[in-house]
Amino acid sequence: MRYGFTTGSCAAACAKAATLMLLTGQRTDHISIMTPSGKEFSADITDIDMSDTVSCAVRKPASDDPDVTAGMLIYAKASLSDDGSSRVIIKGGRGIGRITRPGLDRKVGDWAINTVPRLMIEEEVRSVMDDNECISSITIEISAPGGEAVALKTFNPKLGIEGGISIIGTSGLVEPMSTKALIETIRISLRQKYELGSRTAVVTCGNYGRSFLKEGYGYDLDGAVKCSNYIGHTIDMARQMGYEGLVLVGHLGKLIKISGGIMNTHSKEADCRMELMASAAIRGGASAETAGRILDCVTTEEAHKCILDAGIETGTYGYIRERMEYYLHRRAEDMETGFIIFLNSYGIVCESQNAAGLMSRDLS
Repeated sequence: MRYGFTTGSCAAACAKAATLMLLTGQRTDHISIMTPSGKEFSADITDIDMSDTVSCAVRKPASDDPDVTAGMLIYAKASLSDDGSSRVIIKGGRGIGRITRPGLDRKVGDWAINTVPRLMIEEEVRSVMDDNECISSITIEISAPGGEAVALKTFNPKLGIEGGISIIGTSGLVEPMSTKALIETIRISLRQKYELGSRTAVVTCGNYGRSFLKEGYGYDLDGAVKCSNYIGHTIDMARQMGYEGLVLVGHLGKLIKISGGIMNTHSKEADCRMELMASAAIRGGASAETAGRILDCVTTEEAHKCILDAGIETGTYGYIRERMEYYLHRRAEDMETGFIIFLNSYGIVCESQNAAGLMSRDLS
């Protein structure tokens, strides 16, 4: 698998190069830094502009992990301030976002340049200052032309980072592990809501069902935490943060898996939708023929119609409700959990008895 380097590594590398050219007056076309992971990042320096200040860029390397910032130019501009304080001042420029909501790595109002990249930038700049006996302060401005548009393809707008991309990374490397990045995004979303005062998390697997929830509960799914397939991880994180309650909202095709104790609903992990539907139908009074028809279905919409045709929806969904409540309680321990399940053609088909109460808590 091919590794890449983070926007933080790129920012630190071009900041080092810009500082070196500023203090020595000599052009630098290549620079190396050591990342927190212990791996060296050797970067070509491009678009160099040497005057009273020095600006240069590093092109962000691609990896085998999907990354909309791959290939972007990350710039650093270095300028001197003859104040004798020998400080390194880091700020953002064009294409770098600003923090507008709490719960992120930096406080509201800061540039979206995270703590580890800031430390990397300062360390590289200070090493050049020390080598050149610089006692002035140096201001480093990080920018990413085109970052405003690229950021719209990321989670930044959802997280409350406006106006551009983030300069991020903890190891300096982009590892081909998009799952890890997605789970961290879920964690940030949960933490933001918690810090804004929410003690009940409304969690959804996606954007489907918005109209059902709006009509039935007056709730807009834009305010929900998106967990994709990672239901178990999301429950764990919410409980650890101190949430008092959590309500899952999702399509039957995903949430039916919870009735079998499956907490990662990706089809590659487990795809036993029809088996679970058929077993619930048998518990609800289905004949062998009806159970067989359900097993032959391709979608849960079809299976639901089989259940309706057989007149066994009350018993079937009663059993599904019971098993889901059991497994959610076992995973969440002392945090109260509930759920709302819908189908696109039928609306809400099953919900826990406490769903309305949990939803009203998040709305209050």
